[in-house]
Amino acid sequence: MFNVLKEVGQKFRLQGEIYSYDTITMGNINSTYKVTYMREDKTLKSYLFQKVNTHVFKNPVEIMENIDRVTTYIREKFPHQITLHFHHTDEGLNYYICEEDVFWRVINYVDSVTFNSTEDLGVIESTGKAFGQFQTQLSEFNGALLHETIPDFHNTKKRLDTLFAHVSQDACGRVSEVEEEIAYIASKRDIATELSVRFSNGEIPKRVTHNDTKCNNVLFDKKTKEPIVVIDLDTIMPGMAMYDFADAVRFIANTAKEDESDISMVFFDTAKFRAFAKGFIGQTHKSLQPIEISNLVKATFSITIELASRFLDDYITGDKYFRCAYPKHNLVRTRCQLQLAKDIERKWDELEWIVKDVIEKI
Repeated sequence: MFNVLKEVGQKFRLQGEIYSYDTITMGNINSTYKVTYMREDKTLKSYLFQKVNTHVFKNPVEIMENIDRVTTYIREKFPHQITLHFHHTDEGLNYYICEEDVFWRVINYVDSVTFNSTEDLGVIESTGKAFGQFQTQLSEFNGALLHETIPDFHNTKKRLDTLFAHVSQDACGRVSEVEEEIAYIASKRDIATELSVRFSNGEIPKRVTHNDTKCNNVLFDKKTKEPIVVIDLDTIMPGMAMYDFADAVRFIANTAKEDESDISMVFFDTAKFRAFAKGFIGQTHKSLQPIEISNLVKATFSITIELASRFLDDYITGDKYFRCAYPKHNLVRTRCQLQLAKDIERKWDELEWIVKDVIEKI
């Protein structure tokens, strides 16, 4: 591995010699290494080398073009703001394809801390602040310049249309097991798909969206816990800003794991919702349009139904997409998300009030 890393470093014109390298175990898609160089002045500088999993990311060049456009834009428009710095080769590319089509990229290492999950409302607010700032920085960026690397990724209408088509086919004979789940999703189909339909019709602005807004995709200062930079830009695409908000709170405000089998433990934590909303709206209230702010709660409900439908669709078609640890894992995931959606529905008026209260106090 040393010789491979040395070759990659040379291709990206890194100064000095490799002093040490370690495998980074966080993340389960790409292979990541922290590589430290000793430069001529005897100082040490660290980088992250990533070998991109092209079985998962089948169009890595388009992904890297998206990343290059976005990070370059932020760096030029906000020169004092830390952003991810991807190194370039002599050919001006922010990636290198070596033998056997292995796809590499190199990023400056940022000394920081991350949180896979947290009960700390301050950290949750800072997470909202980070993603809100990211959205605001790109509010004037032309999203049409980006590749849609995963077509219809958050097209809720298409996701539900696909689900009900597969329900009709019942290829694996599992539909009879999930009639209650299907009936609930069917009863919420119109409200859950409303925003994606309006987005397709051009009523909702097309923004640059992150599409994986979990708290572990924010780097925090080790001492102050203030956000430093948003990371994991592989899923940047055109989309709805409110869905970035929604997916974040869907995950962070769930009192249980995404695959909790005891759904009596699944609730939507309104205090966590308020904390994230305070951070996010505090950064975006001037850049987002009223139609976006006023639909944050509906987006949260919609994206929860969308994820439930994806788990359920995978279950009734034979568990081909999501990795399963046991035979009915996708069904457990489905029921967990539907329980969360039902609690969001019960608390809808309270959540709308929280959004208004957060705005009034800015």
